[in-house]
Amino acid sequence: MRDPALYANRELSQLDFNFRVLAQAQDPSVPLLERLRFLCISCTNLDEFFEIRGGSVRHAIEFGLPAAADGLAPTVLINKIHDRAADLVQAQYRCFYDELRPALADEGIRLLQREQWTPEQTRWLRDHFRDEIMPVLSPLGLDPAHPFPKILNKSLNVVVLLEGKDAFGREGHMAIVRAPRSLPRIIRVPDQDGDGDQFHDFVFLSSVLSAFVHELFPGMQVNGAYQFRVTRNSELIVDEEDVDNLALALRDELLGRGYLRAVRLEIAEQCPQDIVDSLLANFDLPANAVYKINGPVNLNRVVQVYDLVQRPDLKFPAFQPRIPREVDAMFDLIQQGDVLLHHPFDAFTPVLELIRQAAEDPNVLAIKQTLYRTGKESAIVDSLIQAARMGKDVTVVVELRARFDEEANLGLADRLQDAGVQVVYGVVGYKTHAKMLLIVRREGKSLRRYVHLGTGNYHSGTARAYTDFSLMTADPDIGNDVHLIFQQLSGLAAPLTLKHLLQSPFTLHKGVIDRIARETAHAREGRPGRIVAKMNALNEPQVMLALYEASQAGVQVDLIVRGACTLRVGIEGISENIRVRSVVGRFLEHHRTWWFGNDGQPELYCSSADWLERNLLRRVETAFPLLDPACAQRVHQEGLLNYLRDNQNAWDVQPDGSYVQCVPAEGEAAFSAQLSLLEDLYA
Repeated sequence: MRDPALYANRELSQLDFNFRVLAQAQDPSVPLLERLRFLCISCTNLDEFFEIRGGSVRHAIEFGLPAAADGLAPTVLINKIHDRAADLVQAQYRCFYDELRPALADEGIRLLQREQWTPEQTRWLRDHFRDEIMPVLSPLGLDPAHPFPKILNKSLNVVVLLEGKDAFGREGHMAIVRAPRSLPRIIRVPDQDGDGDQFHDFVFLSSVLSAFVHELFPGMQVNGAYQFRVTRNSELIVDEEDVDNLALALRDELLGRGYLRAVRLEIAEQCPQDIVDSLLANFDLPANAVYKINGPVNLNRVVQVYDLVQRPDLKFPAFQPRIPREVDAMFDLIQQGDVLLHHPFDAFTPVLELIRQAAEDPNVLAIKQTLYRTGKESAIVDSLIQAARMGKDVTVVVELRARFDEEANLGLADRLQDAGVQVVYGVVGYKTHAKMLLIVRREGKSLRRYVHLGTGNYHSGTARAYTDFSLMTADPDIGNDVHLIFQQLSGLAAPLTLKHLLQSPFTLHKGVIDRIARETAHAREGRPGRIVAKMNALNEPQVMLALYEASQAGVQVDLIVRGACTLRVGIEGISENIRVRSVVGRFLEHHRTWWFGNDGQPELYCSSADWLERNLLRRVETAFPLLDPACAQRVHQEGLLNYLRDNQNAWDVQPDGSYVQCVPAEGEAAFSAQLSLLEDLYA
């Protein structure tokens, strides 16, 4: 039986991460448009929280599932989620209206409310409404012949209260106006003052709809127009054991994703309570699912302003990542020794070049790769297709169940198969989350394997925004390990014995616990015990129990956990020697790196896996050691020790589970891990 006192709640911990993101939006040292972007990230993250975690909790209530490890019953948890989320929403809108919007206006970037429109702007917006918006709207009056329409997940809608009779003599009561997704949510108003690029005026589509919605109901009186948005559960559930074709089943599920069970209702705060109650009843939601909003319900859409306004002085300075001089000859470069890349400070270009050169090299016989997320326009996919068309054996493990990328990955799989690539959909019941590339090349009379292993996706866009590590190596043992894993994924082989790599669901979980236990044994025998690990989230109970035991033995444990962490620190007699911090900065912290002191013979692993139950036990993941001492030292310094020094973007977890932002101690210099790595580019 688990002791609930040892576990924080995962959902609340994940929700709290958004407060740390929002803090970046409130930090005056962050460039202004970047602050706006952080605000929108916190809003988007909250949407996804309700689509996934919030949906799971309501599902647990509906089916009477038991309490989680922290002892909270789902009915209690959902109320805590509501209260915490309501605080977050208030903080988001307060940040927008009290801090960002006035500061943007001072810079000539004006996000106008209706009462701020000039007569000229009002006339232009009315014409824009009539010409560009009204033709695509289809208002629906609610009566026995027109029941409440289906409302798409996260779509913008306006409920309109009407008085009078329409052309057919029908009494008006209420109507719904749905805004198609083809309409931009932020509208740029042409300059009226002749100031060119000095001023930028924007309005929300929701404001325009509310201002001119009466034109959709001629002859009737509009007594109120209130925007609302419903968030729905977006977790696709496919019983893989019962389907013959996973791709076909997912396509069917995707058709209905936008109309799954509702989990949250956002609505204008001035909306009459009887209308709110009516909407809650229609969406089958309880009172604790409603969030009354003082402003646009789609605040995250203001991120469009970031791209529309070309003001480099209000954004983070651009930087040029490092690119090896030998990038034009990747095979020669890797033959000289292991190549380590730390993205985004090191460019993703060498990875792209390795695959491109492999596609064109006549000595390359085979390419095998896992793909989880790639982006819409992927040079990697183009290279794989080219390789297949040139007669090389190309095998790609495409994970169809990458959340929110399912549709893109279905299209990707079709495109690869059409080009002659052998596409594998992974293993039933286990997402393939490992990041692996294997290239088989003939060199003289023998074959050599070249491998890329990473902590992040094969996605050029995220490689510029996420911190990740890439290893490129021709080590024969690592090459053989990766070969065996691909053989297992495509051929359904029995569990394998790997020399260096740890693999879930077979050896990774045990491998982590064994290495924690080894540090515990060292400490009990009077030798130093030390663990430093960085990851995105932590909730696996056996790993946490092993860490508690290590702490009790005297092992010094430092964990850098960006998001949800359910481990408790500072419990007397249990976790006094464990420290947990989260770092939130310009780039999304994404790499998973684990360092075990091992009594002076340290081991360092990079991995695709967080220390979560799903990653360690229900996915195909890999963890790979850094065998080259120089590579290991660099990861240890850049990926771990730097973050333990951070006193600008770090937050330390307290015994009660709260986070306190770090500040330089008296006489201590300010230090940012990410900024120091950027400065190294120009040293």
